Amino acid sequence: MKLFNQLKWFFIREWKRYLGAILLLIIIAILQLFPPKIVGILIDLIIKKNIHSLQMLSWIATILLVATIVYILRYLWRILLFGASYQLATELRVKFYRYFSQQSEKFFLKNRTGDLIARATNDVDRVVFAAGEGVLTLVDSLVMGFSVLIVMSTQISFLLTIISLIPMPIMAILIKQYGKKLHKSFRHAQKSFSLLNNQTQEILTSIRMIRAFGSEEFQLKKFNEIVINAGEKNMEVAKIDSYFDPVIYLSVAFSNLLAVIGGGWLVWEDRITIGQLTSFIMYLGLMIWPMLALAWMFNIVERGSAAWDRIYSIINKDLYIKDGNQIVSSYSSILKININAFYYPNNHVPSLKNINLILEPGNTIGICGPTGSGKTTLIKLVQRQFKCNKEEITYNSISLSELKIDSWRSKIAVVNQNTFLFSESIANNISLGKPYASHKEIEEAAKLADIHKDIIHLPQGYKTEVGERGIMLSGGQKQRIAIARALLLNTEILILDDALSAVDGQTENNILNNIEKWKKNGHSLIIIAHRLSALINSDEIIVIKSGSIIQRGNHLKLIQEKNWYQSMYYYQKLETELEDD
Repeated sequence: MKLFNQLKWFFIREWKRYLGAILLLIIIAILQLFPPKIVGILIDLIIKKNIHSLQMLSWIATILLVATIVYILRYLWRILLFGASYQLATELRVKFYRYFSQQSEKFFLKNRTGDLIARATNDVDRVVFAAGEGVLTLVDSLVMGFSVLIVMSTQISFLLTIISLIPMPIMAILIKQYGKKLHKSFRHAQKSFSLLNNQTQEILTSIRMIRAFGSEEFQLKKFNEIVINAGEKNMEVAKIDSYFDPVIYLSVAFSNLLAVIGGGWLVWEDRITIGQLTSFIMYLGLMIWPMLALAWMFNIVERGSAAWDRIYSIINKDLYIKDGNQIVSSYSSILKININAFYYPNNHVPSLKNINLILEPGNTIGICGPTGSGKTTLIKLVQRQFKCNKEEITYNSISLSELKIDSWRSKIAVVNQNTFLFSESIANNISLGKPYASHKEIEEAAKLADIHKDIIHLPQGYKTEVGERGIMLSGGQKQRIAIARALLLNTEILILDDALSAVDGQTENNILNNIEKWKKNGHSLIIIAHRLSALINSDEIIVIKSGSIIQRGNHLKLIQEKNWYQSMYYYQKLETELEDD
């Protein structure tokens, strides 16, 4: 029942729908009391031979009319009640999406994709089912149960009612105990389902790698173990679930037995008539649904409560990156980076230290260094993917932490080293950040990224579907589409995070020349590259090693210093010459 208290905010807001459904359920419960009463009257009249055919037809017509009205009212309350619960499903999933989209990388380091999908789908379904079917069974069982109980006690026999309901308290105690066990067991089952979701998602996204390494059998064995574990957890839920029906049906059977024995004795004693006993047995039949519904309600609500705990544990967490309250100025300004030390969460070794940079409007900063030196970490801080101290990164002398995240990110476009394409057309992938861009704008961006010629030679041109994660394209094509996507936004600052690693030297040169022309409109560029030829025209180049800047200057200055940049540049130049030969 805790779940209803947790969802009271929704019930209060949708009170009209729920009140309407409850009123209809009450009317239905009252109408259902008439047929047993009419049947009892008819039986007594038939026994006494005190009824004619026209009178009997009128009573039968009354029963049919009641049944028709009940049918119509049931249709109406389903629209009201389940319409409200489906609205809850929509809101919870939208809330999930909004929460996920605002999260930083720290959140996704802790939570796996499969588990989040399970919470946003399976767990939400359980909560919604409880908000619809659970409310129905609770109200219907209480209204019908008490209505029938009152009629049985006042209209027929209070003594017979007490005798017949002796098994009910025992049933209630057992159901409550099984409900607690079900809550705990269902949480474990949902957790195992999340693990299964994770494994399925990882296998499907890495199937080509699994095949390449010939590890199908190993992955199958691993997957099989998770499937078996999930099956065992669900079997535990099913076992506890199976306890409910026998308890209910045995309780109902004993109630009927006691009613027949007790009722027979009362008829023998002339304290009730056979018609009244028949009505009582029919009323007792109506009591079966409230008892079944009550047990079913405990089952539904316990499952929903366990699912809500899993949902709430995610969406109730505070955002790691707090939004600021200032809007970024519309004109170009200076980006200053002055990081003393940055630590990843739960890491005691700084990933960056003593990083000082100034990016002026229209300039280009090149960043290079050994693998794992902290280059991408620096870009993540500029994007506000992780926290940094208040004055460490500023734009127009305002700390990034004081700026609205959406406002700041509208100033920058990033092409990451790991390119992601959606399973849509090439045009839709390029226009991701600008959905209403014209075809001409998309083509212009593609030409700047030197991908236009490749696209027009595809079977359907810009309408070509790229497949999941761009599976039908080469690595270089995917990178150039991602660059076109960033250029289409026409932002003030463009960041290329090793975004030219999969293209050849000539294509790289074409793209960089196009970007230089694009930059003349006042754009700035931050480019990270392992191939140093991409950095030659940068206004300033910094070399990062072990999280610190070990060299800085333009290309001509750095190749004259005996250090990492000079040795790497001549090594790459020699390598290129050998490849050409």
